[in-house]
Amino acid sequence: MKILGKYPSLRLRRNRKYDWTRRLVAENNLSVNDLILPIFVTEGKNKVESIKNMPGVYRYSVDKINPIINKASKLGIPLVAIFPHIKNTKKSSMGTEALNENNLVCHAIKKIKKNNPKIGIMCDVALDPYTNHGHDGIIKKNEILNDETVEILVKQALLQSEMGCDIVAPSDMMDGRVGIIRKALDKNNFKNVQILSYASKYASNFYNPFRNAVGSNKNLRGDKKTYQMDYKNSDEALREVALDLKEGADLVMVKPGMPYLDIIQKVKDQFKVPVIAYQVSGEYSMIAMGIKNNFFTKDAILESLMSFKRSGACAVVTYFALEMAENLNS
Repeated sequence: MKILGKYPSLRLRRNRKYDWTRRLVAENNLSVNDLILPIFVTEGKNKVESIKNMPGVYRYSVDKINPIINKASKLGIPLVAIFPHIKNTKKSSMGTEALNENNLVCHAIKKIKKNNPKIGIMCDVALDPYTNHGHDGIIKKNEILNDETVEILVKQALLQSEMGCDIVAPSDMMDGRVGIIRKALDKNNFKNVQILSYASKYASNFYNPFRNAVGSNKNLRGDKKTYQMDYKNSDEALREVALDLKEGADLVMVKPGMPYLDIIQKVKDQFKVPVIAYQVSGEYSMIAMGIKNNFFTKDAILESLMSFKRSGACAVVTYFALEMAENLNS
């Protein structure tokens, strides 16, 4: 004779028993529409260069980007983000190459739009790939000059828009730049160009592989703690987001990603606006190297990306975008 134990009448495990029921009750899901593909472009021709500590990620010369863009477009990825790697001889204290209409990013935008007009293009508005000191702004007496830097960023945003960029993304963390960029875009008939503000960009230790990818790591003098956010703060992130939204940002970004899931959730809960997460190079490298060395399986990629969706992000910039899109479409 069976004796009834003190078991619960409601067993949550019943909803987990089968794959079909887990899919049925899933609170969050990831689709190709949630992925943004970052692409590094480099000078020269016929180049596909590997990047140290970023297995599976490459720099492409502009003549080599069509296949990767075609693949992204075919898989349904809605947006690509372009990042330049230029020669040191073109870098200067003022980052003037950023305003050259024949620079690497301009060539890449025109190439992509000519061959893949339906895919969205996002470009960083920042000077660090173009400065010989590796900072996002102009330096005078060891101080990053805010207003003088913004004047250059406005011109950079206008140039990128003129070339066909769909989303300009100020990633510099200068104060007030979103509002001035928005006014300049509207005044110059670029009213439909969106602004994705890197509103909560922290002075993080997770950026080094990216800095190597764009060639700014060896040039960087000191750190960026005087203008990027202190990772000990969270309320400050909400103030930054509030300011950028007031100035006209269409979307906001939290960067890095996984160490800042709490920030993503706070921003989403408070402002109810599109929040983009950036799974930065250091996060990518840890996961990719972990998979390479059999510390864990490729399922870790989906788990990591799902954490962004769970926290409230509407999309994720990730170097896993192509691989993830292939899996989601299979």
